[in-house]
Amino acid sequence: MKMEINEKKENVILKRTEVRFTIDHKGESTPSKGAVVDELAKKLDAKRDAIVLNNIDTVYGSGLSKGYAKVYVTKEDAQAIEPEYILKRNGIQKPEYKAPEATEGQ
Repeated sequence: MKMEINEKKENVILKRTEVRFTIDHKGESTPSKGAVVDELAKKLDAKRDAIVLNNIDTVYGSGLSKGYAKVYVTKEDAQAIEPEYILKRNGIQKPEYKAPEATEGQ
């Protein structure tokens, strides 16, 4: 998997860098979200839990994927701005598990 950063835009107000990238994975399967986030963290020298991967699009049979991600300064910045479902999807915020309440008499 070879990743190339196509566009990198600083958003000072939201404390993040918005990144558009292309992944060349010819002869391989489409990389997982985790592998893409790891590669972005390595290339951009960022913390893995401060990267929000919005989308990855692959054209069938091409071996090329294009994507968009937001790289925040800290995990807390991401949690303050991004919707909860996006944070859960990216593994930044763990889903809360509520055990079903037991009813008495049953």
